Amino acid sequence: MASLHANDSTPNVKNIVLVHGAWADGSSWSKVVPLLQAKGFNVVCTQNALSGLADDVTIVRRILDAQDGPVILAGHSYGGVIITEAGTHPKVAALVYVAAFAPDAGESLGSVTQPFPPTPALNELKPIADGFVLLSDKGVLEDFAQDLPDEEKSTMIATQGPTHNSIFTATISKPAWREKPSWYAVALNDRTINPDYEKHAAEQMGATTISLSASHVAMLAKPNEVADLILQAAASVNAVPQLTAAD
Repeated sequence: MASLHANDSTPNVKNIVLVHGAWADGSSWSKVVPLLQAKGFNVVCTQNALSGLADDVTIVRRILDAQDGPVILAGHSYGGVIITEAGTHPKVAALVYVAAFAPDAGESLGSVTQPFPPTPALNELKPIADGFVLLSDKGVLEDFAQDLPDEEKSTMIATQGPTHNSIFTATISKPAWREKPSWYAVALNDRTINPDYEKHAAEQMGATTISLSASHVAMLAKPNEVADLILQAAASVNAVPQLTAAD
């Protein structure tokens, strides 16, 4: 006869992989990383190519392969698209979305935002060579990271990664949030992704949700709250009892 009780052979989650979004790099998680490490977690930030969804999913899956056990996979902005596709990886125990896109099967970043009014940041996209796009300095200062100190805004301008415009139309094959538990941080002052879309995405996923008075880069504006949400996801997964055969 089977009964629910904790299975000591099931490893607890001790790995957290953080996935950055467009016009950014792994340093966008710099304030969250030490908070998670202080709780004893192994933390890895991906460095995405931003050359296309398939390339970025490959990069994230490579990092997931390298982990020594279950993973909490978190994504910001376009990073939410990446973790939605890459998160079906067997090592992923839960997903955390931070002001992020979460398309369903057959949907893209561009298609999910169509029902919502466009945000100011979209007017600040500047095409460069080979189909890549940059966010203007004005876009970073006023619409991407408007609540950060000037020095941090300048760093974001200096470290932003050129992003290929194909990310707007790349579609999801099998959304991980359909099969993995999800958490979501809504950025109420977001001028890059419409906060109403974020609320809609969180509700569609049935995600455990918090709302933050923050710009698009909520993990830099509210690092303690974002770290707490990721830790909450880890604690929840670790606390789930396993179905095992009773002696």
